[in-house]
Amino acid sequence: MDGTKRKDIKSGQSVAIVLKQDQQSGLLTDGIVRDILTKSPSHPHGIKVRLMSGEVGRVKETY
Repeated sequence: MDGTKRKDIKSGQSVAIVLKQDQQSGLLTDGIVRDILTKSPSHPHGIKVRLMSGEVGRVKETY
């Protein structure tokens, strides 16, 4: 599933995000969602989240 809808993402869920510095390369970072940062119900580039590791990025895949 892609990460463009806020309702599909829950705290504690495993996701793959793209970090700001990796947007050009598209490199994905796996992790567990700590906080959902995007307030709107959807976002075309992915919902912004903070992982348990503290990294912030937009969700590209959910598991």
